[in-house]
Amino acid sequence: MVEINKIGKNIYEIPKTGSMKVPGLVYASETLIEAMKQDKTLEQVKNVACLPGILQASIAVADAHQGYGFSIGGVAAFDLDKGIISPGGVGYDINCSVRLLKTNLKKKGFLEKKKEVVEALFRKVPSGVGRGSKFQITRKELDKLLEGGAKYIVQKGFGVDEDFLHTEENGAIPGANPEKVSEHAVKRGIGQVGTLGAGNHFLEVQFVDEIFDDEVAKTFGLEKDQVTIMVHCGSRGLGHQVASDYIKKMEEEYGFAGLPDRELINAPINSKLGREYYAAMACAANFAFANKQLITHWIREELKYIFPEIKVDVVYDVCHNIAKFEEHEINGKKMKVCVHRKGATRSFGPGRKEIPEDYRKVRQPVIIPGSMGTASYVLVGTKKAEELTFGSTVHGAGRLSSRTKALRDLRGEKIKKSLNEQGIEVKTMDIKALAEEAPQAYKDIEEVVRVVDELGISKKVARLKPLGVIKG
Repeated sequence: MVEINKIGKNIYEIPKTGSMKVPGLVYASETLIEAMKQDKTLEQVKNVACLPGILQASIAVADAHQGYGFSIGGVAAFDLDKGIISPGGVGYDINCSVRLLKTNLKKKGFLEKKKEVVEALFRKVPSGVGRGSKFQITRKELDKLLEGGAKYIVQKGFGVDEDFLHTEENGAIPGANPEKVSEHAVKRGIGQVGTLGAGNHFLEVQFVDEIFDDEVAKTFGLEKDQVTIMVHCGSRGLGHQVASDYIKKMEEEYGFAGLPDRELINAPINSKLGREYYAAMACAANFAFANKQLITHWIREELKYIFPEIKVDVVYDVCHNIAKFEEHEINGKKMKVCVHRKGATRSFGPGRKEIPEDYRKVRQPVIIPGSMGTASYVLVGTKKAEELTFGSTVHGAGRLSSRTKALRDLRGEKIKKSLNEQGIEVKTMDIKALAEEAPQAYKDIEEVVRVVDELGISKKVARLKPLGVIKG
């Protein structure tokens, strides 16, 4: 049993003991803490606190649940000279992330063609396990994509500059080197650009149900009853293989001596292997940005047939499952550190150069998808997050039960019927997969958002409700 003490409203501490180099900090309500106690989340927070070069605290945010190595919802920053980089602190689905699109449609006009739209998007955007793409590129073109990310896709004619300018890191994480990506990873990814994949990935048509901050919503171009589209996907087989490749390499190079958990295998940030993993990880992240950019283009193409006057613009595209070099204040001193966000989202306050210029005064958009059939949220980053969580917040509702348990206890057909009765159109390649992603398998998004809003690590801007869902 991990010792954990409440030290403030929605703040818990795991005291520094044994080989822990820093304490653990968990930002959650009593209800969410109880859910975390049902798996190994708190133990994983404690284990991460033992890693070399960790700074200030091992952190878990409100949607945290058990993951590989780090908890999903885990955040940690490492000293560049003494610290490590860990694939378990990034995840297998590198840059599994969320893009929010806004349209000039209103809910009322959309409802007349809801079924037609969902059917059209389902046909256009490949989804499901192993589904390939009609977008085929050469190996040379893929290398350029791995370096250029969303910008490369736009330059190929599939989008506009505003798309990548409204994407974290302008749609391409620097330092990517395709030479560090294995041939196996390339083969798994080369035919999957523009695909959703499976698991918790989705394409969802929504509408703005409520506005909480008029000024910020106006800056983001959001208004009540407006139709929006959310795309959640990642780096597909390429990212998964990059993680597998470098976990194996690190195991062979460094072994498990001194590790509290073998899933926390790592390499020093400044080591040859550490630098190579970062370069390959950046490639996978850029693949994910490019993936969502092509999906965006196809959404525009398809909706234009149904609504000839439609406009579809990117609000923002935000990473999770990533390690990044960022400047943060540590003990009163600004320093560059390596921040791991595993199932956590960046939440920067005003003025940061990393935020798109037209949003810089009002802060960075934060996009929090709910579980299928529940609300999603647009929030905005804060200085408080920079003080408490290295500029991080939650990335979603967070799982409450495993996929195995959900498949055992729930039935996809019943989930589909329930969603249809709520007026939500659903399409999927695998009806059983709906059970894995049922709302019952996730924490309450309202509780998760309430906690981060109260803490001030991100603030509510708008609530979005689903009208149609395409699941992988």
